Amino acid sequence: MSILRLKPAYLNDIWGGSRLKKEYNKSDYPGYVLSETWELSCDSEHPTIIDSGSYKGKTLKEYLDNEGAKVLGTNYERFSEWPLSVKLIDAHQNISIKVHPSIEYAEKNGLPKGNDECWYILDALPNAGIFYGVDRDVTQEEFTTMVRNNTFKKVLHFQPVKKGELYYCGPGLLHSIGAGVVVAEIKQLNQVKYRVYDFGRVRPDGNPRELMINEAKEAAILKKDIPAKDMHGHLCDCDTFTIDKVKVDGEKTLSTDGSTFHHMLVVKGDMILTSEDTRMEILQGNGFFISADHGEYRLKGHGEVLLISV
Repeated sequence: MSILRLKPAYLNDIWGGSRLKKEYNKSDYPGYVLSETWELSCDSEHPTIIDSGSYKGKTLKEYLDNEGAKVLGTNYERFSEWPLSVKLIDAHQNISIKVHPSIEYAEKNGLPKGNDECWYILDALPNAGIFYGVDRDVTQEEFTTMVRNNTFKKVLHFQPVKKGELYYCGPGLLHSIGAGVVVAEIKQLNQVKYRVYDFGRVRPDGNPRELMINEAKEAAILKKDIPAKDMHGHLCDCDTFTIDKVKVDGEKTLSTDGSTFHHMLVVKGDMILTSEDTRMEILQGNGFFISADHGEYRLKGHGEVLLISV
């Protein structure tokens, strides 16, 4: 039975900003620009660290390896390895356009199918948005020419966004977070992805970042209309994970029942988390792991959390 406060891994990239440090309680990060925080990760290079209890200072992976099935839950039995990545992302500049292979392309080329990914919009400056598919049908020849001529932005669909919205980025969808948007990104960990377009940017050494044009033109859905996904009453529901938004106005009781763990990410407000043997202050931007065998716990205060399970 565990409730664990988590400390994320920090990552910086050329497009990052400073809002995560200032607004989402990442003040222990020593730099100014902070592009990503890996809030739930078993990645060896960017591990999430446990920041409470007897496992304090250990990685999340070490805890899961030691404690095993009882903390993960019965739903986890369908996975052969850790399936999830949860991040906070601050896009001060446009992030490069990427695509995960469509189901048809994955089957044809022997690649993993799925590539579940979504963005929950934490905040957005006026007129900010995301790049989400294309505005018109595009042929593969047009795609190749426009990417090479640095004109592909003309046919990308720019979607203005608002705080509290969720966008699902499924297989084959061309997608990117636009400048001025802060998101919580929840995705399938092991993804095949191709960088399609980088807005003409160059690296500090003066060279452009590598683009995977040939792969992307085959893998992407180059049609305007993309079918909507049925979320079955959840904020997001896909093969890899389920997300629900929990609003707290006073006190809210939640529980795990042995079927799945909870990853709780505080997206708004400050609260108190309590259970039979736990009392913690939780702040905007904090992440917590609640084991599948923990049972009942309570949130007191005013705010909102994303509850992520498998």
